[in-house]
Amino acid sequence: MDQPLILQPTQSADACVIWLHGLGADRYDFMPVAEALQQRLPSTRFVLPQAPTRAVTINGGYAMPSWYDILAMSPARAINREQLEASTQQIIQLIEAQRDSGINPARIILAGFSQGGAVVLHTAFLRWNGPLGGVLALSTYAPTFSAELQLPADKQQLPVYCLHGRFDDVVLPAMGRAAHDYLLSQGVPVTWQDYPMSHEVLSEEIQDIGTWLATVLR
Repeated sequence: MDQPLILQPTQSADACVIWLHGLGADRYDFMPVAEALQQRLPSTRFVLPQAPTRAVTINGGYAMPSWYDILAMSPARAINREQLEASTQQIIQLIEAQRDSGINPARIILAGFSQGGAVVLHTAFLRWNGPLGGVLALSTYAPTFSAELQLPADKQQLPVYCLHGRFDDVVLPAMGRAAHDYLLSQGVPVTWQDYPMSHEVLSEEIQDIGTWLATVLR
């Protein structure tokens, strides 16, 4: 496993954002975003992990950085659950490493774009046993959420910010909205924000994320 990219803050770290890239990208993808956000959050460390390179079925078996294989796109995305769980364990190890370095887990934020967002939603709500500061879900979906699944009471306190492009043709807005609506139905303090964009990130969105992080980590 490649080591994550770690951006240390200018002040002593008292919070951390663990930010996962999307399919086919790498740990440097969100480095400029993290650097911009650190200007507003001078005591927040950013940890940008790297997905393993593996064959992706929907892309003709071409090998690329991927948190899990996507086997089919419809009717609902069929994914390799074993690989998802392995990626989840990778993120849990990063949370534990930050905790062991002195960061209160209640001040650790999980963030992810697209496929990375699916991993952090799964990790935060279904696998991590303990407090967290919140979840940033960018242009993503939740393949492991289901209406039959009841979240425990401690998970119903975890703030989530869902951000999506109205013209996203990779992860359709309805997929992101379904994840939001499930969390809302469970009593989770979740916020939805969309933008006039496709499957990407806008500067306005980064400003909104900075405001949300500053509020959650105040």
